[in-house]
Amino acid sequence: MRIPDPTAASVFGLPLWLVVAVGAVALFGAFQVYYWVGRRLGEALYRSRVGRRIGRERIERVENVVRRWGALAVYGCFWVPGLRHTLPWVAGALRVDYRWYVTASALGCLTWVPVTSFGLYSLLWAWLSLAARSPVLAAAVVAVIAVAVALLVRRRRRRGRGGDAPAAPEAVRSCRDA
Repeated sequence: MRIPDPTAASVFGLPLWLVVAVGAVALFGAFQVYYWVGRRLGEALYRSRVGRRIGRERIERVENVVRRWGALAVYGCFWVPGLRHTLPWVAGALRVDYRWYVTASALGCLTWVPVTSFGLYSLLWAWLSLAARSPVLAAAVVAVIAVAVALLVRRRRRRGRGGDAPAAPEAVRSCRDA
């Protein structure tokens, strides 16, 4: 099987690099909206539907990460799935300096979007190449990944039911205390 030219890659007829660039700009815009919603709502975030769904304890843990690491936490949140869409509005509620926030979110978009887009594209093509040569082996790879994900989910749910001891009230500060 011939490996396709990566510069000729396309999605919906558009060059992959253009799709990635548009995705980076869109994510950057979303991060700015998250920040300003968080800044506007502040403490009301806890009472919002999203805040109730996430849970006060989790939001307070994110607050502690933002307090400790500041704008570096904003950049780091791109690489941590649970934080990617939670931390920006918490940063807004905590009123992280917007100049640092916008810099960190721009750097995050410029690095995370291309790495994940091209990485996932490469994985997809590698799997399709494998499937073309050996459909049985490709199915086995999918089965192994599915089992690994199921075991990980089961382990996390079991750990969650075991109940981590809640933090002492004085150890956790929220944006209302700041």
